[in-house]
Amino acid sequence: MSTPPAPSARRSCLSVPGSSASMLAKAPQRGADEVIIDLEDAVAVSAKDEARETVVAALQEPQYDGVRTAVRVNAARTPWCHLDVIAVASLARGPASIIVPKVEGGGDMAFVERLLDGVEASAGVASRAPIRVQALIETAAGVARLDEIAAASARLDALILGYADLSASLGRAAGAGAELDSWRSIQDLVLVSARTHGVLAIDGPFLGIAVDAEFMAAAQRARAMGFDGKWAIHPAQVAALNDLFTPSDDEVSHARAVIGALEEAERAGGAGAVALDGQMLDEAVRVAALRVLAQAGAGG
Repeated sequence: MSTPPAPSARRSCLSVPGSSASMLAKAPQRGADEVIIDLEDAVAVSAKDEARETVVAALQEPQYDGVRTAVRVNAARTPWCHLDVIAVASLARGPASIIVPKVEGGGDMAFVERLLDGVEASAGVASRAPIRVQALIETAAGVARLDEIAAASARLDALILGYADLSASLGRAAGAGAELDSWRSIQDLVLVSARTHGVLAIDGPFLGIAVDAEFMAAAQRARAMGFDGKWAIHPAQVAALNDLFTPSDDEVSHARAVIGALEEAERAGGAGAVALDGQMLDEAVRVAALRVLAQAGAGG
């Protein structure tokens, strides 16, 4: 099947704890393409209910108007997952998506999808778009069932590779100094599955808060491999990610030229091979060009 371009630019995804009202108030002004509000790892067990109320209140504040948001709910099978989903999916001005952590199979996705279906029907929130779902891959079982996960829900719009919990699951070294090459095979698996099923591939956070050489090396690796964007765990990382994952002027110009050449060939009846600057053009090249334009916000 042909893979569509990215549904929207998500170069930088800034994660903020759902328990901090002050950080939630500032997050929309940080310049990230997406604000991720975390109800899972960033919130202590004793504070789950209070944090959920804080997040619901924050999402109704005017500073969140027009800001792409995602809420990272607690994992399926925990005491809080269904409560998190119900709370955010009932909002008339809810998040664009929820992020489901530690997804390990199609059953987790099916559970969340059915819960969202029921909550949205009950709440009568037809005035807004249905909430999308992002799957956070951070266990060995999740990696092993990537294709099953990616195909399990029509609401899915992104696969995210999470390094900290996946390191623990695999027994692999974690932290800012972890060897980049040790993740290449898993990064490729996430990318192949995302492209096969037409969803975004988002690289998880670098486990350090500085914008240093190690952070840039990890981000550049993700960009070069084909990821659509990356998580930031500190506001200082946002600008660097936006710059890195924004296609250059030359890339945008080339993408527009590709689309133009293919459209001209279609208008001419599609006869013969289509070439541009010595490169043969086909549907795969068109898909890549459309993805560049989507990421640049340049349109078709």
